[in-house]
Amino acid sequence: MTSTDAVIGSLLVMGGGYLGAALLALSRAGRRWGVALVVCGSVAASVAALLALVSEGPAGLELPSPLPDLALVFRLDALGAAFLFMIGLVGAPAAIYSLQYAPGRHPAGGGRLAGMMLPLFLLCMSLVVLAANVFTFLFSWEGMSLASYLLVVGDGDTRESLSAGRWYAGMAHAGFALIAAALWLLGAKTTGATFVEIREIAASLPSGARDVVFLLALFGFGSKAGLVPLHVWLPRAHPEAPSHVSALMSGVMVKLGIYGLLRVGLDLLGGGPAWWGGLLLALGAASALGGILSALVENDLKRLLAHSSVENIGIICIALGIGFVFRSFGMTGLAILALAAALYHVLNHAAFKGLLFLGSGAILQATGTRNMEQMGGLIKRMPRTAALFLVGAAAIAALPPLNGFASEWMIFQSLLAGVSVPYPLMAAMMAVAAGILALTGGLAAACFVKAFGIPFLAMPRSRRSAEAREAPPSMQLAMAALATACVVLGVLPFSAAPLLSNAFRDLPGLSGARAAFRMGVVMEAGPGGASISPTILALCLLAAGALLPWALMATGAARAARRGETWACGRATLTSRMEYTSTAFAEPLRRVFADLYRPTKDLSIDFHPESKYFVRSIQYKSRMRTWFENTFYRPVFDLARPLAGTGRFIQSGSLHLYVAYIVAALLLLLLLARWL
Repeated sequence: MTSTDAVIGSLLVMGGGYLGAALLALSRAGRRWGVALVVCGSVAASVAALLALVSEGPAGLELPSPLPDLALVFRLDALGAAFLFMIGLVGAPAAIYSLQYAPGRHPAGGGRLAGMMLPLFLLCMSLVVLAANVFTFLFSWEGMSLASYLLVVGDGDTRESLSAGRWYAGMAHAGFALIAAALWLLGAKTTGATFVEIREIAASLPSGARDVVFLLALFGFGSKAGLVPLHVWLPRAHPEAPSHVSALMSGVMVKLGIYGLLRVGLDLLGGGPAWWGGLLLALGAASALGGILSALVENDLKRLLAHSSVENIGIICIALGIGFVFRSFGMTGLAILALAAALYHVLNHAAFKGLLFLGSGAILQATGTRNMEQMGGLIKRMPRTAALFLVGAAAIAALPPLNGFASEWMIFQSLLAGVSVPYPLMAAMMAVAAGILALTGGLAAACFVKAFGIPFLAMPRSRRSAEAREAPPSMQLAMAALATACVVLGVLPFSAAPLLSNAFRDLPGLSGARAAFRMGVVMEAGPGGASISPTILALCLLAAGALLPWALMATGAARAARRGETWACGRATLTSRMEYTSTAFAEPLRRVFADLYRPTKDLSIDFHPESKYFVRSIQYKSRMRTWFENTFYRPVFDLARPLAGTGRFIQSGSLHLYVAYIVAALLLLLLLARWL
C-alpha cells in the first residue's frame, strides 16, 4: 500500500468516525460510543496529516455531483496537513473531556445538541483544510460556522448566550461574504474554480486585482481569527460555549483563519509585494498588545483566556508578516524560518490554550462560577487540576522548557533577522514589532501569574470554592494529554519544527527552499545566528531541581519543617478579605496603561450624619471602556438600525408572499445569467 492510499484510508476513517459519532449522539445510550468514534476520527486525522507531511505529493478525492461547478473536491497537501494534525491533537482530548463535564447550564457536556454538533464541528473543520475548490471550501467553512454557532448558543436560555451568538453570527457572515468575494474573484475565469486552476491564472491577474483579493481575504479570514479590530465576537462567544468547545474554538477554529490567509496569500496568489507582510505585521502587533492588555484586567477566567487568544493570534500574524516580507524580497530561507515559526506557534497555542480552557471548565464545574474574585484556595482541593493548569500557564507565558518558549524564540530570531531586509522602513517596523513582542511576553507572564494565583492560591472566597472537588478522571485524562503535548513540543522542537516547515515545500516561490535554521539537539537560527537547545535546558532544570535538596543539606539546612502562623497585620486571624483580588493584582498595570484602558471610576462615600470624619461605607467602581466597539461598531449599528427598521414591511407573515419573493429572485438571477 502506497503512502497516498494510507492517507486516503485514514481520511475515510476520520470522516466515518465523525459522522458515526454525530448519529450516535441522537441517543443517550450511544454517547460513549460516539466519544470513542470521535477519538478514532481524531487519531486518524493526525495519522493522515503526519503521512502527508513526510510523503511527497498530495492525496486527492473527488465526490460526484450532478452539477459540475458544485462538485466536492478534496485534496490533502502538506499545508493542509499541518492544520489537520492540530485538529486531531485537540479533538480527541476534547471528546474525552466531554464525558464527565457537566457544569451549570451545560449538563452532560452540553446536552444532546452539543453531542451531535461536536463531531460535525470537527468534521467541517477537517473538510476546510481538505477543500480543493471554491465551492467545497465555502460549503465546509459555512458548516463550521453554523456548528460552532449552535454550540455557543446551546438552548438559548440565557441573555449572554443569545447576545454572544448574535455577535458571532454577524461577524461570521460578514467574514464569509468577504472570503466568498475573494475566492470568486480568483475563480471567475476558471471552469471549475478549483485551486489548481486558480494557481495557474493567479500570476496573470493585474496587480490591483491581486491586492483587492488579498485585502478581502485578510479581513475575511481575520474576522474568524480574531485580529484586532475584528475580534469583538471572540471574548463573548468563547466563554458561553461548553469548555471543551471553547478549547476547540480558541485552540483550533480561529487558526483556520490563519490557514485561509496562507492558502490565499501564499498558495493561490503566490505571494505579493512587501506591504502585504507589513500590514500583517502591524495588525499582528496591535492584536498581540491589545489582546494581552484586555486579558490583564479581566476577572472572568474564560474571557481572560479568550482575550489571550487574540494576543496569540497577533503573535502568529507577526511571524506571518515577517514571512510574507522575506518572500517578497526573495529571501526564501528566512521566509521558511518565519513561516515555520508561525506554524509552530499555531500548534503550540492549540495545545496550551486547549489545556487552559479545559482547566477553566474543571474550575467552573467545581465552583459554579467563572469570576476569579469568588475563587481561591483551589490548589488544596483540586491539586491535579492545579498542576496541569500550571503547565498550561507556564507554557503560554513562554517559560522554558515548554512549547510556548520554543516557538516565540523562533519568532524573535526571525524578527532580529529582519535587519537584513533591503528596505529601511520595513526593517524599522520589524524592530518595533520585536519590542512589542517583548512587552507582550512580559505582560503575558504577569497575566498568567494572576490567572493561576488568584483561583488556586490563598484562601477560598466563597462557599463553593471551599467545597470544591477534584475534576472527574476523564477530564483529568484530557488535560494530562494536552499537558504532555506542551512538554514534548517544548523539549523536542527540533523534531516538530522541520516537519512543519515541509508545509511550504509546494508553495510558489518557496518550493525547494530550505529554512535558514539548522536543527539538531541545538537549534541555530542561520549561520552565525543565535542557538539554543531546549532539550539540554530541560535536563539542566531537572538536574537543578534534583540537586537542590542535596545543596540544602550540604549547607546545614534543617530537615524538619517548622510551622508558624502567618502574619495578619496585627489581627488575630487571617480572612479571605486580606487577599489580593483579581482587580487589585491588575491595578498597577491598569494605571500604567490608563490612556489605553480609559477607565471610568465611580467613588461614593457615606459619611456618618454626626461628623464627616467618620465614614460608614466606601464604594468604588471602575469599568473599562470598550472603545473598540464604541469607535468601530457603534456608529455602524446606529446607521444600520433605522435601515433595518424600514425593511420590516417585507416581513408580513404571509407564506404566499415569501414564495413570491423567491420566484422573483430566481427570475432576476436567470435574466442576469442570460445577459452576462
